[in-house]
Amino acid sequence: MSEPRRFAIVDQDPWLGPYAHDVARRYERYRAKRAEIERAEGALERFALGHQRLGLHRGERDGRAGVWYREWAPGAQALFLCGDFNDWDRVAHPMVSDEFGVWSLFVPDGRGGERLVHGSRVKVHVHARNGTLDRIPAYIRRVVFDERTHDPCGVYWHPPAFSWRHTAPRPDGEPLHIYEAHPGMALEEWRVGTWREFTEQMLPRIVRAGYNAVQLMAVQEHPYYASFGYHVSNLFAPSSRFGEPEDLKRLVDAAHGAGLRVILDVVHSHMVRNVHDGLNRFDGTDHQYFHAGPRGEHIAWDSLLWDYDKWEVLRLLLSNVRYWLEEYRFDGMRFDGVGSMMYLHHGLGRTSWDYDDYFRRDLDEPAITYLQLACEAARAVNPHALLIAEDVSGMVGLARPVEEGGIGFTHRLAMGIPDYWVRLLRTRRDEEWNLGEMFHTLTNRRRNEAHVAYAESHDQAMVGDKTLAFWLMDAEMYTAMQVTSQSTVIDRGVALHKMIRLVTFALGGEAWLNFMGNEFGHPEWIDFPREGNGFSYHYARRQWSLADREDLRYAGLGAFDRAMMMLDADCRILAASSAELRYAHEERKLLAFERGGLLFVFNFHPTTSYADYVLPLRATKGASLRLLLDTDALQFGGHGRLAAGQEIPFFARGESERLEGDGGAGSAADRRRTAGDGGHAGGTAVVEGEIRLYVPTRTAIVLQIR
Repeated sequence: MSEPRRFAIVDQDPWLGPYAHDVARRYERYRAKRAEIERAEGALERFALGHQRLGLHRGERDGRAGVWYREWAPGAQALFLCGDFNDWDRVAHPMVSDEFGVWSLFVPDGRGGERLVHGSRVKVHVHARNGTLDRIPAYIRRVVFDERTHDPCGVYWHPPAFSWRHTAPRPDGEPLHIYEAHPGMALEEWRVGTWREFTEQMLPRIVRAGYNAVQLMAVQEHPYYASFGYHVSNLFAPSSRFGEPEDLKRLVDAAHGAGLRVILDVVHSHMVRNVHDGLNRFDGTDHQYFHAGPRGEHIAWDSLLWDYDKWEVLRLLLSNVRYWLEEYRFDGMRFDGVGSMMYLHHGLGRTSWDYDDYFRRDLDEPAITYLQLACEAARAVNPHALLIAEDVSGMVGLARPVEEGGIGFTHRLAMGIPDYWVRLLRTRRDEEWNLGEMFHTLTNRRRNEAHVAYAESHDQAMVGDKTLAFWLMDAEMYTAMQVTSQSTVIDRGVALHKMIRLVTFALGGEAWLNFMGNEFGHPEWIDFPREGNGFSYHYARRQWSLADREDLRYAGLGAFDRAMMMLDADCRILAASSAELRYAHEERKLLAFERGGLLFVFNFHPTTSYADYVLPLRATKGASLRLLLDTDALQFGGHGRLAAGQEIPFFARGESERLEGDGGAGSAADRRRTAGDGGHAGGTAVVEGEIRLYVPTRTAIVLQIR
């Protein structure tokens, strides 16, 4: 076998040596498919313009103006366009098919085209092996539902050109703070919110909270609201329940004006199995867009799985990527279910992974190639596009460029971290937490791949689970969150909520994600209106008034989260190299590490505060440390036991009297117990030494080494 081309991801990971040929094969599969597309279509970017040809479009034929409609349905027997423009006549406008199974029709003005205008309701009447049925065009840009029957209907959407006022903020190296939000449940009222209300009420709140990106969920049309937006039926249509498409454009434009980048939560991993409003059996077969038979069904999600090896499936999905980035000016995408896409077993029942899994076992290779093409197509539209992958498997090179042997995403979600915290809170009291395990878990990630850290996910707040705040404080959140409360449960919960978020933020990745409301410890889970809860909106909303009341401790949690964002904006923690462990004492529950010129010190002990504690440190002679952040500060709902902004001197070895014994201060053996020997980045003459700290119980502090 010839020596394979060397890829950067192989050079960066010694474990990849035996898999160099596999990395090369993965890349060659991508190159072969891209070359095939370029030969047939001219360029990948042109191939991803299916939305400009297929579907309904104003145009002309033989000098006559009118409306074109094209639809791919190779297994169908006949197609007819119908709608209010022809009084729903199912036979008046037949279509003709070409050799590739693309059906087309031109409706000239004067013969119905003049009535087919912006806002016209349309469907395509399909004759196929499964009978005759009215369907929604695959590339439709708006779908509405009858309020009484809930019957879906396509809308020919051709408004005047939108007038954009703002340009998207360009990345300037600032840390990425993502505020994940569901527009429908963003109100406090018991109803579905709208794009306009999100723009007016939520964008200012997100900016004030210190976030610089908003990730929108449930954007693509989905018939069942309680699916949280993950059973998509119409890829190109923004959900009509939130308002008109132009309202979504105004949201994105306003976000850009406020300095926010906007990320779309895109679902290309599966599709709703509905026939009336989805693509299931569109041409009468079960294998038009999806795999036939059992392989085309996701048994855990009750949905259908795309066949990524098909030409028109690739065109549809790649065009969808380009469409949202260009038409709505989203700044990037978070791809849902990437782990499910890449493996034939979809990750079901898997608890461990190895390199054979990544390259040699049960891979859906066309799906991996599609992801590479999607990342490259997105980058062709916007070179600065944020591309975030949801994958729990740890796939090698997922967030590295395709040319380096990777798959092409810019970031990957650190999905193991939220699972770790829930598992810890379920199984151990905090006095039993292992700090070495905590540090390892939060830092155990692929180097050279940017990770988005988060302490809790929206999934954990769904029915049957709890937010971190609820795990920590449970029912007492309903009765004892007043600042005057003397509840030890609330005291513990508020303290640990801040510490968990800070240690995850500082160690877990190169970007940060928060689901709306979690920043202030929203007290309730998420449950969308459904038959099982009497179609109630009680748990499908956010109680912002709790965070806005100074007499409740939610306000302190929100203020802390904002201070954490501001600290990163000033000190660029997430942009710094990985953290260096400086000290860990399991019995005393003390953890100290350094990242980006900052020293983080955590006292997880439930009852013991340490006064004048000797902590070993390496710094430049004459250095001092300034207190930048204190989780125990009064404004964060703490007890205010530390003086804000205080300076703490660094003593080089031999400059201070050694403290011996236990009594709350570090012993000589403790001072030698330091992990790693990396120097402080801020100086040249780095020496061994120590600092003396007061670290109250259940408190974390951040010190700037100067």
